[in-house]
Amino acid sequence: MAHHKSALKRIRQTEVKTEHNRYFAKTTRNAIKSLRNTTEKVAAAEMLPKVSSMLDKLAKKNIIHSNKASNLISGLAKHVNSL
Repeated sequence: MAHHKSALKRIRQTEVKTEHNRYFAKTTRNAIKSLRNTTEKVAAAEMLPKVSSMLDKLAKKNIIHSNKASNLISGLAKHVNSL
């Protein structure tokens, strides 16, 4: 257990940030899953900018790596174009 005041504060801050990051990452994963399960091209094309924006925001905030975000966006764009 931490004994310094600053260490205790860091633990509290880390818990809050972890919960915040987990929420946004999970929301984005659900959006990706629903986009991949979509079989209609019009609906998928409508969802793609929203999902790619979510991924870009996660990469900007260092929740996921920027290369991972780019790879996911690329794969989703290929999926939408193949429908």
